[in-house]
Amino acid sequence: MLLGCQALGFGGPGGNGPARAEAQISPGPLARAHEKLEGSLQCVTCHGAGGKTAMTAQCLSCHKEIAWLAQRQLGLHAKEGKQACASCHPDHAGRDFALVSWGEGGSKRFDHRRSGWPLEGKHGKVECADCHKAELRVSPAASLLKRDGPALGWVGLTRECVSCHEDVHRGALDRDCLKCHDTEHWKPTPRFDHAKTDYPLTGKHADVSCDKCHLDPRLDLKKNDRGQPIPVYRPLAHQECSTCHQDPHRGGLGAACGKCHQTSGFRAINRQAFDHDRTRYPLRGRHAAVACDKCHGFSSGKSRNPPFATCTACHTDAHGGTATLAGKTVDCASCHTVDGFKPSTFTVVQHRQAKYPLEGRHQQVKCASCHIKSPPGIPAARLGTSGVWMRPAATQCRDCHADDHGTQLASRADRGNCAACHNVDGWKPSTFGLSAHASLRLPLEGRHAEIACSACHGPARKGLPPLPGSQVLGKAAVALKLKEIECVSCHVDPHEGRFAAAGLHPQPKGCPACHDTRTYRPSVIDAMAHQRYAFPLEGAHRAVPCLACHEEMKRTAPARSSLLLAVTRGATLTFAVTKQSCQSCHQSPHGDQFAARKDGGACESCHGVDGFRPASRFNHDRDATFSLKGAHASVPCAKCHASRPDASGKPRAIYRPVSGKCESCHGDARGPS
Repeated sequence: MLLGCQALGFGGPGGNGPARAEAQISPGPLARAHEKLEGSLQCVTCHGAGGKTAMTAQCLSCHKEIAWLAQRQLGLHAKEGKQACASCHPDHAGRDFALVSWGEGGSKRFDHRRSGWPLEGKHGKVECADCHKAELRVSPAASLLKRDGPALGWVGLTRECVSCHEDVHRGALDRDCLKCHDTEHWKPTPRFDHAKTDYPLTGKHADVSCDKCHLDPRLDLKKNDRGQPIPVYRPLAHQECSTCHQDPHRGGLGAACGKCHQTSGFRAINRQAFDHDRTRYPLRGRHAAVACDKCHGFSSGKSRNPPFATCTACHTDAHGGTATLAGKTVDCASCHTVDGFKPSTFTVVQHRQAKYPLEGRHQQVKCASCHIKSPPGIPAARLGTSGVWMRPAATQCRDCHADDHGTQLASRADRGNCAACHNVDGWKPSTFGLSAHASLRLPLEGRHAEIACSACHGPARKGLPPLPGSQVLGKAAVALKLKEIECVSCHVDPHEGRFAAAGLHPQPKGCPACHDTRTYRPSVIDAMAHQRYAFPLEGAHRAVPCLACHEEMKRTAPARSSLLLAVTRGATLTFAVTKQSCQSCHQSPHGDQFAARKDGGACESCHGVDGFRPASRFNHDRDATFSLKGAHASVPCAKCHASRPDASGKPRAIYRPVSGKCESCHGDARGPS
């Protein structure tokens, strides 16, 4: 390995100056960015001769772009680079070691606020490479960067908007775009209000495009280096209408058009005998009907020209200072016009600046419904002469609305907050859906999920017992806390309680043990489930329809409704089957041939449930007096057990009595004597 710096007499113990020759080994290869500095004779290039402090100075002497930024208190290193460079950028860890540690997530997860410039608005959605590219790195720091870096670089950007964005105003306005725009939208300009300039745009002027005035060909427009005309924003003459508009009167009435005309339209003029439009205060609306003496006081002998800059110069604030916009008391003209105090011109859009923006159905509510006159508990002095309360409480729905559900939800944590189930778009339908209902005692599944809420909770519960009156449920007459969660609370039990918890054959789950909520018929009981009953279904019995044994299922048609108070009901289905033996359902084809046997001729002694033929349980050697041996084992049964008509004329195989003597079948082999 390489000799260390101290072997050359640099950086010995005790600070600067020569040190004793002491061989050291390099900690490891330098990173690829510093590989040109590899070698024992170049240690001082980075380490200097003064310890870590000198090493930091050496770093900045090479990385001049970082030094430039730090001196100007810009960027990450100005905010966080108060310690030695090696504390964050250690080397000697190999060629592929990353000198810049971005932390978990890499450069894309870097907290840009650490650089002194938080990414706000649409800047937060831009990819790093879209900004940190060569053509946008115009700061002097970029020119100080010695290494031939890739297209992506982290220094050299400035905070000026025009360093990345085209100046569409072509230098005619301040370079600080944020005075009018924000980082979320370019248009509209949220921070620019023409009403705060020397020339507020009113009437039809508000509809005129900006370029119509600021790129007017009559202006002395200069051009930029690309030959594009530079708009004029200030100063821009606007004192007289004739600056922009042609005088149709050809100077006959003077240049002050505004004395007779207004921006709402050229033809909107005052046609009274005295043309008040020639004064500084044209009379409009209700003002035109006011007697001159009312304002000018001619009858008092002390005529005057009253101030008119604001409504309150003549009129008392009818709201006693309670009418505000964005927290500031405003003049009457913000909400009213000279045409009359009513109706107010305060719009839904303006209401969005209030503490309670109007949304949904609230946008259709009349102002007077909320801003009522002379509300109880509010001193008259706070209401002004109008008596209208401008600041009604609006922190919760109940500030304006009564609890339509009575006190049913008072015990909830939110005390029955309306917003938990409703929104401002409309009281109906409720936003309380299936997923919310799943948190209650009765999740809605199957057919229950398709039923309208009112079928259970509403006053018109067809087929169900009626709910208490509105004096209990509230104005909505909706029962929100039903006790009916068991099937039999709403539906008729066709089994008459036989399978209930206290019935003759109780089922652990009640109705859900045999039925589900998708459909009542057919039940979920199949041959496998039938095993838990007194008569398990085996063999051919598995293919037998239910109603073949449970005859009550075919007596009447199914009911059209199973609800408790339904007009029609189905048959009673007790399923109380007492037949257990084969003879209970099947007629014996053998008559009474086996009645003398010990088992009384029980079918199951010879036959199985898989099929009547063959008699799978009968063993001729074991169960009969005549054992089949030799050639007899291959003789067909009918050869010995012939069929003869019974009393009804039907053929019946004869099993008893049958002779076991040879000659009864074979004759006498000895012949006649």
